[in-house]
Amino acid sequence: MKKALSFILTLFTYALALLFFFPILWMIITGFKLEGDAVKMPPSLIFTPTLENYQQIWDSGVVLYLKNSAMISLTSTLLALILGVPAAYALAMFKMKKGDDILFWFISTKMLPAVGVIVPVYLVFKYLNLLDTPISLIILYTAMNVPLVVWMMRSFFKDIPYELIEAYQVDGATGWQGFFKVTLPLVRPGIISTSLLCLVFAWNEFFFGVTLTYTHAATMPIFMASFMTQEGLFWAKMSAVATLAILPALILGWFTQKQLVRGLTMGAVKG
Repeated sequence: MKKALSFILTLFTYALALLFFFPILWMIITGFKLEGDAVKMPPSLIFTPTLENYQQIWDSGVVLYLKNSAMISLTSTLLALILGVPAAYALAMFKMKKGDDILFWFISTKMLPAVGVIVPVYLVFKYLNLLDTPISLIILYTAMNVPLVVWMMRSFFKDIPYELIEAYQVDGATGWQGFFKVTLPLVRPGIISTSLLCLVFAWNEFFFGVTLTYTHAATMPIFMASFMTQEGLFWAKMSAVATLAILPALILGWFTQKQLVRGLTMGAVKG
């Protein structure tokens, strides 16, 4: 009975995983179709694969958009970690006056809809001559991800007993030495999982990107949207671009899956 239940649950898990993965699989397959095959109804799995879509998006300059996405996402993630990790450490390890209010303020910024701030943000960046520059998106994506870093990393830091901090202080280590040499290595899985989430959020962001950039600093989501024209949607080319766009996240997720799972289950649900 126990084996049968285990088999059914395993089967159900694989079916559920396939259900969630099917749209991605279909997108990858569509990227190898001609436009006529991509919109054919009913859809067919029998077609002649072609690299024509990838050749066309390569000729359209996809490399520039890939570089922009990579540079903006990596820089903003790094800045968010530099700003957010020490803040999370302080909020987790030390009793601060109105610490809960500070935490709520961080999370309240995530609740603010982007459309509610886009006009003042646009005017400020226009005044500073930062429109269509990577700096504008780096600033916004960093601000967008700092609350996530603070909340996630605070949970990981709270798993570390305060006695450990007292121990390295007794041994003569300074606060910074203890932070970098003792505490940070212990929360490395949390840092990796938090970094990956920040990277994915920055990589996928569309609204600020399409509003504040045109060509020089445009990212992959904006490039993909360029195939939505008045003549219609170019499904095969959009699928090819989307396949290229998800590859970095898939590769990173694959190589860091152990650290990611460990990090997400380490203390993310702790208050």
